[in-house]
Amino acid sequence: MIPSWFNWKLVLVCIAILLVSGTIIYSQYLAGKIAREERKNVEAWVEAQRTILNSSDSASINLASKISTENSEIPIIETNERDSITGNYLNLDTARVNADKQYLHTKLLEFKAYNNRPITVVLKDSPFTANRYYYGESKLLKEIRLYPIIQLIIVALFIMIAITALQTSYRSAQNQLWASMAKETAHQLGTPVSSLQGWLEILKEEKNNERIVPEIAKDVDRLLLVTDRFGKIGSEPQFVLKKPAEQIEHMVDYMKKRTGGHVAFALDNSQIEEIQVQLSPTLFDWVLENLIKNALDAIEGNGTISIHSGIQEGYLLIDVTDTGKGIAKIHVKDVFRPGFTTKKRGWGLGLSLSKRIIEQYHKGKLFVKWSEPGKGSTFRIILPLQKPIPASGQNNS
Repeated sequence: MIPSWFNWKLVLVCIAILLVSGTIIYSQYLAGKIAREERKNVEAWVEAQRTILNSSDSASINLASKISTENSEIPIIETNERDSITGNYLNLDTARVNADKQYLHTKLLEFKAYNNRPITVVLKDSPFTANRYYYGESKLLKEIRLYPIIQLIIVALFIMIAITALQTSYRSAQNQLWASMAKETAHQLGTPVSSLQGWLEILKEEKNNERIVPEIAKDVDRLLLVTDRFGKIGSEPQFVLKKPAEQIEHMVDYMKKRTGGHVAFALDNSQIEEIQVQLSPTLFDWVLENLIKNALDAIEGNGTISIHSGIQEGYLLIDVTDTGKGIAKIHVKDVFRPGFTTKKRGWGLGLSLSKRIIEQYHKGKLFVKWSEPGKGSTFRIILPLQKPIPASGQNNS
């Protein structure tokens, strides 16, 4: 059994840190080794230049010339004893030097920052005359220093891709599970609901049932609605042109009759009364019901629930506000997570399903606009006024 503290993400991060740390240490070792070799090469080049100037032996001059021409990578700048540039340099861009008078001075400062121990050749002791040679990093040394950074980026990308792939796979499996459970629930409810409809017709034919039949009929219709909702999860919903103001008013009226007298509803649909939007009415009503039920739980039977709708920049905005206990900041990001609930009873699926219905099917947004503990919360729905385009092959709620 895997211990509870085991986390595969942590393992991936630790492996990446070990790989990058090992690479950095080894690359620094190689860089130091190459830097020492390059200094020896510069010293050999300087000595070769002195030999060419002072020696009269042809063999020595030939050897020195060969050593001089072999340095094609390490950039060098020559200065006098006062660190004034003499104009002699090696392995630098001649075109840049000619075009920019400050180029050599800039490179000299760069070389001094890299290694402030120039190689000095004394020409005269009195008066003291000397040439100093400053040098910079070769292309190979720069590549060695950059290698761990490049590897770090590659490893980070690999971890991000791996985590994203695993999370996507997990969400896909989770979505399939929820869709399968919902469809099975709808299937299981179908048989007893059909039976109840049959018994309801029998009750209608008998006398003295005039008072109970309408109430039973309402409950059967409610069960049919719930069955229809669960049956639509995992399937592509059918959109129709509807007035959201009417849907909101219908749901508020429905919920009013099922709440106590201490709950006040404030409804403002004046800005959207004639607005029509492509909706899946059954699923949209489910979202409204979940948000109102969530507000009722927050106010605990005593408070105000306000629903305000409006239009802004081509989008329909619906705000559901309550005067309840609010949501702590640490929980705001979790309220739409499946299974999260602060209630003693409940599965924590209402807000999660609502968010999926609005964002995946209606191509809108559902989020916590505002919340303050002890003062209340506002949930906002944003819907595009144009018809949402279902994602190709989308089968999960």
